[in-house]
Amino acid sequence: MIERFLIDQKSTWVIVTIPVESELSELRTQLADEILNYALDSNERARVEYDTYTHTLLIIFNAVLPSLVDQHYETAPVALIITDGQMFSFLSDQTAFIADKIRVILTEHRSRYLALFELLFQLSEDYFGDIEVTNRQRRAVAEKLRHQTTTPNLLALSDLEQSLVYLLTASKANVISLNQLRTLQPIRQLTGIETERLDDVIIEAKQAVEMAQLTTDVIERLSVTYNNVLNNNLNNTMKFLTVWSLVLTIPTIVTGFFGMNVPLPLVKNMYAWEITIGITIILAVSMMISFWKHHLL
Repeated sequence: MIERFLIDQKSTWVIVTIPVESELSELRTQLADEILNYALDSNERARVEYDTYTHTLLIIFNAVLPSLVDQHYETAPVALIITDGQMFSFLSDQTAFIADKIRVILTEHRSRYLALFELLFQLSEDYFGDIEVTNRQRRAVAEKLRHQTTTPNLLALSDLEQSLVYLLTASKANVISLNQLRTLQPIRQLTGIETERLDDVIIEAKQAVEMAQLTTDVIERLSVTYNNVLNNNLNNTMKFLTVWSLVLTIPTIVTGFFGMNVPLPLVKNMYAWEITIGITIILAVSMMISFWKHHLL
């Protein structure tokens, strides 16, 4: 689907959402095949590219998806192309929600670069909400893990880590792209208001990176802490089993010794059974005291 909106008297914003073949044919008459292929690639990394011959500016920006994917947040690239008279935004089925943002932005009278930077600003702001939600979920999971270190709670912590990997990586790539954008020739020719708005976008994107980095560090430390707790619990269990298996070998050794079919001490003693039990108890208690002194019990 292709929608066209007038930005000002000189330029139009074209929203392209999951175009069909006939619409692609129309777009090929307005954009170079290479640029169009970049815009349609759902796996394209965040970056900027400027063609000095056609005066075409390509911006790939990572947007946060509004709903969870496999229990964690993910991002998807949004392609924005600026030519002499038109601005194109290429949206997939995952990023189709951005069309509503664009329509709202275009209800105000502004230049195309102000409209562009307003969109990038809002896409950068979207990271804050998801990071704050992840923070709240992290606190809830940490509280549950304090009481019970279960597999579902650990899997919930793993989902939070995956979310932060996507958010942090995508936000870092956005900052790099915005810094590159600022150095390009058409951007250096912007008005003071437009340049100031671009600076706002860069600041917002950097804040998203800092928030995501902080939350990632906290979750990683939390994960390491509970990994150490699990290892410590396993060590304690193995130590307990090892100590008691050693203690329980004493009755086996003693009874096995006195069970041999050969002449043995106490064979004719009427208290042989009680003496054997007493020897077993004394040896077992002695071993337990030795373990206790060496802090193994």
